[in-house]
Amino acid sequence: MIKLVATDIDGTILIPEGEFTSEVKECIKNLDNSGVKVVLVTGRMNAAAELIAKDLNLKTPVVSYQGGLIKENGKTLYERYLTKAQAEKILAWARENKIHINLYNDDILYSETNCPEIQRYCNNQHTKYVVKPFSEIKKDKINKLLAIDYNHPELIDKFEKELPKLFPELYIVKSTPYFLEFSNPEGSKYCAVKFLKEYYGLKDEEILTIGDQNNDIALLEAGGVKIAMGNATDELKSIADCITDSVYNNGFVKAMEKFATPRP
Repeated sequence: MIKLVATDIDGTILIPEGEFTSEVKECIKNLDNSGVKVVLVTGRMNAAAELIAKDLNLKTPVVSYQGGLIKENGKTLYERYLTKAQAEKILAWARENKIHINLYNDDILYSETNCPEIQRYCNNQHTKYVVKPFSEIKKDKINKLLAIDYNHPELIDKFEKELPKLFPELYIVKSTPYFLEFSNPEGSKYCAVKFLKEYYGLKDEEILTIGDQNNDIALLEAGGVKIAMGNATDELKSIADCITDSVYNNGFVKAMEKFATPRP
């Protein structure tokens, strides 16, 4: 019996246009009412993820920053940061390659310029940001760094393959065709779900994980039941136990009806 559903947000329960279907909302409500814990596991910053949890009336912990931060009702349960030295090394690489970086320090999003990349990102995510030179930021609680290139996704693919050799001490993952994320190696969705497993005293087979992008490979690997969305990447589909319908066709709901809805 499934007792915990750990779900990605974007492209899994939230369609790219930034909407929940009524069926998804009703499904999550029914799971919650039946005692199944639904936990959001996302690369988004905590402030943005908390708003979504509130919209869905979820009281469970929220996993943000790919697993680098878990908070429950304002209390931090788990957190992993990049060191200042690690951040400076990535920023130097970004300057050399002329690629935009979002810097997240203590759950505040910073950009060095008010450029099209940060504007587009924050418009899509409904997120606020601060324009400030990175040299003036303390960098004492860096949740993650995010490289963005909307015009050249092939570069993101290239960097995803090359950079783990340059930064073997980091967790580096592509979260969309345009985003490459850098975080603490213990700040992954896998580590977050394993923490929740111990937190709730669950068995692997009682945990269902579901997602759509390469950063959800770590998420699915932590679950006893692994579900890929119909719109998922080929890499994610290859490790899934089941491939459900797309986010546009309520694939999440169909997966829950099959695997997580308690039977009388």
